Parts: sequence; structure tokens; C-alpha cells
Amino acid sequence: MDTFGSDRLVNRTDFPAQKVLVQTGSKFSASLGKAQLDLLGGLGNVSLWWSLAWQDTKQRYRRSFLGPFWITISTGVFVGAMGPLYGSLLGQDVSTYLQHVAISFIIWTFISSTINESGTAFIGAEGFIKQISLPLSLHIFRLLAKNGLMLAHNALIIVLVLIFLPPAHWGNLWLFPLGLLLVLGNLFWIALLLAVLSARFRDIPQIVASVVQVMFFLSPIIWKADMLGPHNRFVADFNPLYHFTEVIRAPLLGSPVHAANWIVTGTLMVVGSVLAFAVFARLRSRVPYWL
Repeated sequence: MDTFGSDRLVNRTDFPAQKVLVQTGSKFSASLGKAQLDLLGGLGNVSLWWSLAWQDTKQRYRRSFLGPFWITISTGVFVGAMGPLYGSLLGQDVSTYLQHVAISFIIWTFISSTINESGTAFIGAEGFIKQISLPLSLHIFRLLAKNGLMLAHNALIIVLVLIFLPPAHWGNLWLFPLGLLLVLGNLFWIALLLAVLSARFRDIPQIVASVVQVMFFLSPIIWKADMLGPHNRFVADFNPLYHFTEVIRAPLLGSPVHAANWIVTGTLMVVGSVLAFAVFARLRSRVPYWL
């Protein structure tokens, strides 16, 4: 018979509540491992998601003579019309304002298109997900690659603007790749999070599209942050899309990138990536059943 002072070892899993905790912890750890393998597998299949992105672009402009350059032409017409007009209305120097609008609008188009299409990344790939065993993250890389191709086409306008209206200083141009990488990192976790949640809640893509449309007017795209004055500056400072745009735009315009822009963009990438990875690990296995 066991006595009060016996040396009998008690297995903690003998208790039902502790069994549940142990099983839950082990399942979540396994989910984290599978999610990590999914991300690594998606990243490793560069040729596949790049080919799919290229096919998406070709399919969108099938039987079109100019193909994706229709977007470039329409963007160029918009910038050419809006720049002088709004520059005069806002009392800005037309040359510098045209630089600002051209670069800002192209960057905004890339960011907003990626965010808007994030909700349908898994929904649009339903056939692939249900029939072929591929990493889910592959479709996020596919989305970024497709919009990256559009950015590359529209970058022709930026090149022309910088040739004919060069900035006064080129000293910060080396910061452009770093800013672009930070924005890509943020867009990846945003796309991953929205894709998973939108697979379950189909209203999210419509909500996101409405929010992004409003954010266009609240972001310094057709106006400059300096126009707000010190009392209204918070409209830009508390807008994450302003910081995303600024870390890419400022080096191209020859302007200094403020420390706040780097801090906000970097912090959001780290915190957002952790959040998106946790949600992806928790809900990844349910995505095929939601589609």
C-alpha cells in the first residue's frame, strides 16, 4: 500500500486536463513544423511559381497586341494628365510634383493590387490545391511574382521620368533595393494572412478592397505629406501604407528616408510575420476544406 511519504513517481499525463494540454501543445508544435516546411517548399519552387505568374499575366492579356503594356500606357496617360493639373491646383512646382505623382502612383498600384488580390490567392487556386499536393505558400509567391511583373512593366515610366526630370541628389539611391525588400516582406505576410482568412470568410476580399480604396485618399500619393502641416501630420504618420511607399519612393526622388519610416516598416514586418505564421500554422490544414 502506498503511504503519504512514498517515492512513487506520478505521471502528469494521468490527469485529463494535463493530457489535453500536452496533446494540444504537441499538435501545435507539429503544425508549426509543417507550416515551416510549407514556406520553405514554396520558396524553393521558384521555377514553378514564376511560370504560373507568367502564365497568369499572359492569360490576362490573351489576344492583346500590347499585352501588359496597356497598363503601362494607361498609367503613363494618368500621370501625364494628373501631374500638371494637380500641380497647378495645389500650387506645386510642376516638375517635382510630376516626379512625385509618377513614382507614388506606380508604387501604390503595386502595393494595392497585391493587397486586393491577396484574399483570392487560395480561392483562385482551388483547382491546384484540391488536386495537386503543393505548398500553399507557393500561391502567395505566385501572387507577388505576378504583381512584380506588372511593377517591372510600369517601372519604364519611372525610368523615363528620372531621365527627363532627374532628382537633384542620387546619394540615397542605394537604399531603394532595401526599401523594396522590406515592402515585399510586409506584403508577403499580409497576403498570407488575408488568403487564409478569406478562404474561411468570403466577405474579407470585399472589405479589403473598400479599405484600400479609402486608404488611397488618406495616403500621400496625389498629395505630399508636407502639405498636412505639423498639426495634421498624424494622418500620414499613423498610416502604414505611407511608410511602405516612402521607403521605396524617397530614394528614387533623392530625398532622405526618415528613421521613422524604416522603424515602422521593419517592425510591422517582424510582428506581422509572426502573427501570420501563427495563423497559417493553426489553420493551414483547414484551407482545402474551406475552398
